[in-house]
Order: sequence, then C-alpha cells, then structure tokens
Amino acid sequence: MPEASEFADLARFRDQRDDPVPDVVFTLHPEPELVWRNELGGLTYRVGDRYVKWSPRTAGIELARERNRLLWLEGRHPAPRVAAYGEDHEAEWLVTDGLAGEHAVGDTWRERPSEAITAIAHGLQAIHAVPVDDIARGWESWLLRTPPELGTRPPILNPVLVHGDACAPNTLISHDGAWVGNVDFGDLAVGDRWADLAIASMSLDWNFGEGHQDEFFAAYGTGRDDERIRYYRALWDLES
Repeated sequence: MPEASEFADLARFRDQRDDPVPDVVFTLHPEPELVWRNELGGLTYRVGDRYVKWSPRTAGIELARERNRLLWLEGRHPAPRVAAYGEDHEAEWLVTDGLAGEHAVGDTWRERPSEAITAIAHGLQAIHAVPVDDIARGWESWLLRTPPELGTRPPILNPVLVHGDACAPNTLISHDGAWVGNVDFGDLAVGDRWADLAIASMSLDWNFGEGHQDEFFAAYGTGRDDERIRYYRALWDLES
C-alpha cells in the first residue's frame, strides 16, 4: 500500500535504476517497458499487448492472491485477464492482458481532475455492485483485520465487494474521460465500502491536491462518514 508521498514524482516509479530486467520478462518480449516500480522491489512491465508483474519473495507480496481474485472477477467486472502465472525460489510473476485506457493520475487527468474524480467514483460504484453470493471465502485482506489498538470497528451495514487498494492510479479512464476498468486486485474482499471510499478520497490529495474529497463523495452518491473514514485510514496506515 502506498505512502502519502508515493505519487509526488511518478517518474521515479518508472526508473529501472541499475536493477537487471528479470529473465522471465525477457522471455515474454525482447524489449520490455517498465511502467511501475513499488517501494518493495516489485516491478510491472509492458510486454507487447500484455503486462507482467514481477515480485521478489523478499517483498512479501503474494501475486497468487491477485491471480485467484482476477480469475474470479473474469466476466464480473472490467479487470485484467490472467494469461499466465509462475514462481520460483526468488520471485513470482503474473502476466495479464492489457486493458484499454490510461490510469487516472496520468498527465492528461491531472489537468482534468473533475473528469478523473468522477471516473474513479464510477469505477468504485461498479465494483461495489458486483454480486458476492458465490465469492470464494477465506480471502485475507488488510480491510478485514481488527487490530485492538484501533478500538471497535464501525459496524458493516451493507457488505459489498471491496477493491482493497482504491488509490487513484488503479482506475483506468478512456480518452473521453469515462471509467473503463480497474487494476491491482490483490486485496479484493467482501467488506465495508468505506474501506475503499476512505482510501480513494485520501489518495486524491496526493494526486490532485487538496480540495476534491467532497466532489468525489458527491460523484459516488454519498455524504461523508467521518467515523468510517477515520477508522479505515487508520487501519490502512497501520497495515501499510
């Protein structure tokens, strides 16, 4: 999960530095393009029309979790389709088909924040509307934890499918400003919609500057719930 400063300089998250490109990535495409680097050493490459996430064992990120969730999501919500998965003693990798659209914090959308914010809200509405009757049970996620130091969790009045990492870059937007899909589903689970709304609204400050949160809640179709916002932001910070 990202820190508040993560998106201040997007270029540094597309810098290969001195790290070698993993061999498995070269097997997929002779000229892979690095599109994201997380703080734990995980790398995401564009390889032709597909993307490959590569995560070292030391990162503590289980790409198998995301693979399982994406397989379940197929046909239920616009999300990357799993093309391949692999692992060895050093790393895991997940290959997915590309989706149309650009992530919501690209240069285009920083200049058109209202459209981006509306698209982010519409994407979360769509996720939260996915029926969960046949969802796999036992999926772990930060949003389901109840650390005693945070006190009593606010009651979940209407459980929904929760993205689990609803930061702005995980929404994809078409050239005309419409929401077209979402990415990064490793923490997908059934829970409180406010686990998404609290983090999505917070990430707007990081990506577009302060002053957009009420616009986001209006686009989603809800007023603020400060109790749940405080709880889920505190849980996010504790688990990140």
